[in-house]
Amino acid sequence: MSTRNDLLSAQTGMGAVTLRVGDLDAMVAYYRDAVTLELQSQAGDVAVLGRGDVPVVILQHAPELRHAAPRSAGLYHTAILFESEAALAAALYSVARHAPGTFTGSADHLVSKAFYFTDPEGNGVELYWDRARTEWSWAHGQIEMGTVYLDPNEFLQQHVTPELVDNPRLGGTTVGHVHLSVGDVATAKEFYVDRLGFETTIAMGSSALFVSAGGYHHHMAMNVWESKGAGRRPLALGLGLVEIAVPTSDEVGQVGERLQHYGLQTRDDGRSLMVSDPWDNQIKIVAAGSAPVE
Repeated sequence: MSTRNDLLSAQTGMGAVTLRVGDLDAMVAYYRDAVTLELQSQAGDVAVLGRGDVPVVILQHAPELRHAAPRSAGLYHTAILFESEAALAAALYSVARHAPGTFTGSADHLVSKAFYFTDPEGNGVELYWDRARTEWSWAHGQIEMGTVYLDPNEFLQQHVTPELVDNPRLGGTTVGHVHLSVGDVATAKEFYVDRLGFETTIAMGSSALFVSAGGYHHHMAMNVWESKGAGRRPLALGLGLVEIAVPTSDEVGQVGERLQHYGLQTRDDGRSLMVSDPWDNQIKIVAAGSAPVE
């Protein structure tokens, strides 16, 4: 583990992802009825979905906007973490029943089991479960992850019960990680690792970068698979905001000082810090437990 003194705290995690949407009712229905999140609040043009008191997805109605052009920077997927394989299976079964056409693939990544979807407005969604950290392997400072075929039907047969079909909202969920499409990996590393304070967990040459705090397999990832050479993101449907939660308000301030030291413009409202990455993806740094539901 690195001895850098400018790292994000090991207790850092991800907060809610905000999406700008064209059809608020349809998107609420997808994340509530298919993905099995709970509608926590809806006021005017904003709906918040999650489990318990933990928001996962914030939907902002923006019908005046259009989709970004193909190969733009932005969201690759929001990855929603479930507490158990049974809870993941319940959500997978629910999507298969309510929105089967949104399924795009699945994989055993050695550290996790994951199922992939595209929501009704084209935003990527990953539903996943983590193996225990004691089962993860590291080599030469990098986490060992793979892409092994995972049969979704076999997974459902192993874990779904009639009780889960009737009551699919088992346990809590969080945003486990957020994966972005960016224009180039070197610039992403400079911002997310050298400036913001994540550590690299996987470096895939010039094609992708995985980063985390505290030895997690990844809290964020950036790739150029569909966006190589992309410039700044225009105001468009899709990704609105990525939230990163650090343990204390003091650390929010420390991150702000570090970013300002590197000449990055930040916006501080006294409770949170906003900064734009090189592609104008909006990043919000908050103290855990203090993030207001918008």
